[in-house]
Amino acid sequence: MDELNQISQTLALSMGVAWGSGINLYATLLMLGYLAHTGSIDLPPDLMIVADPLVMTAAGLMYAVEFFADKVPGVDTAWDTLHTFVRIPAGGWRYG
Repeated sequence: MDELNQISQTLALSMGVAWGSGINLYATLLMLGYLAHTGSIDLPPDLMIVADPLVMTAAGLMYAVEFFADKVPGVDTAWDTLHTFVRIPAGGWRYG
């Protein structure tokens, strides 16, 4: 029964993270890392990498770049084109 509980918790977390990364990948990684780093949530061992300060810093910087890139029309198009190839592997990374 404990194994079933663990599977359901992992599934629920994965579904929430997948939904959140559809809104903003970098903000999702930053928030997961922050919450895990402060002990607010317990992530599965495979996801604990997001609590590393370097990963959180990179996610924060990329979130800031994306925030400002969305405000400039030509940069926004290039950014979205690039991230068409980034978001898919990032979303499937856990299951690959």
